[in-house]
Amino acid sequence: MIIHDMPDAVYHSRPELSSTGARLLLPEYKGSPKKFRWEQTHKRTSRAFDLGHAVHAKVLGVGAGVVTYPAEHLTPSGNVSTKAASVAWETEQRDAGFTPISPWEAAKVDAMAEAVLTHATARPIFEVAEHREVSVFSDIDGVPVRARFDALSGETKNGVYAADLKTCDDATPEGFGKSVAKWGYDVQLGHYEDTYEASEGRPIDQFFLIAVEKSGPYEVAVHRLPTMWVEMGKKKAAEARRIYKECTESGVWPGYDTEIQFLDPPTWLVFEHEARYENQEIRI
Repeated sequence: MIIHDMPDAVYHSRPELSSTGARLLLPEYKGSPKKFRWEQTHKRTSRAFDLGHAVHAKVLGVGAGVVTYPAEHLTPSGNVSTKAASVAWETEQRDAGFTPISPWEAAKVDAMAEAVLTHATARPIFEVAEHREVSVFSDIDGVPVRARFDALSGETKNGVYAADLKTCDDATPEGFGKSVAKWGYDVQLGHYEDTYEASEGRPIDQFFLIAVEKSGPYEVAVHRLPTMWVEMGKKKAAEARRIYKECTESGVWPGYDTEIQFLDPPTWLVFEHEARYENQEIRI
């Protein structure tokens, strides 16, 4: 089922398994069923994500509204005040569905959005994938799932296009590849593709990750994941669904293994050790 124009707060309040939830269930992203369960009842907000939310709203033209901190809630240096009155104002704005940002952040948001919307490759993709914040719901192997596409097309002569906007420190192939691995964007992509195919009975033909750097000159790059990486993401998404279903049926949401863990040194450390010490004689 595809729903257009679903309010952001309504979408995020729904119980289906999301890609964020899937990653919270997986140990490679410091997740566990116990952490997943905790997040369901302990929703957190963080200024660390405000810039990304504001850029999304500016580029996509939809989503949570953005409001700028007034002068009385800023320090003389232009940073956000931590005084009680400022914290109360921020909480009030967030409760009303707004993302508060400082004036200097607002200028950065404008520059990042301009960089994306004038980019020779990113702009045409957003023009083809013309639908914004599209909510897709389905059921996979008995697990209710949901996905929220930044941009999604209808049927075109070249198939269905999807795009996801990411803010990052490094949009180069090497740098953004590290972000994909660290934040599990492959799991997100796999979850989204699985959800869409389960809903519509056909796959997404082209999925683009559009990365914009958070510092000037706000470089933009458009990436696609190779088939191998997509399949890796799909396998991890499937494992998250398995864990979710098992925990839902049993009512048990375990945390980390309670047994004592034996730690092997990471491969890079072994190589570094061998390179440094292999030709040295051990002295007692």
